[in-house]
Amino acid sequence: MADTLDDTAVTERLRDLPAWDRDGEAIRRRVTAPSFLTGIDVVADVARAAEDADHHPDIDIRWRTLTFTLSTHSAGGLTGKDFGLAAVIDEIAARHGAE
Repeated sequence: MADTLDDTAVTERLRDLPAWDRDGEAIRRRVTAPSFLTGIDVVADVARAAEDADHHPDIDIRWRTLTFTLSTHSAGGLTGKDFGLAAVIDEIAARHGAE
């Protein structure tokens, strides 16, 4: 099991991920895709990356708006795995032109 990060570490790591916000024991980002189908492509790429990382976000799809929420439930909070996957999600979103 991964170790949870303390508040200071979470704050520091969020500096490198300006599109993400803390929500209790999770981090969250909302992106808007250029189209609904592009949004689905973003979700599919994130799903593949999540499988590779063995770490799975909660994903909410509302037309072109996607919300990703990350937390390491098995650890009871935020870990390095959450921030690693958040950076990958940022790369995927950018590659698809989602903001």
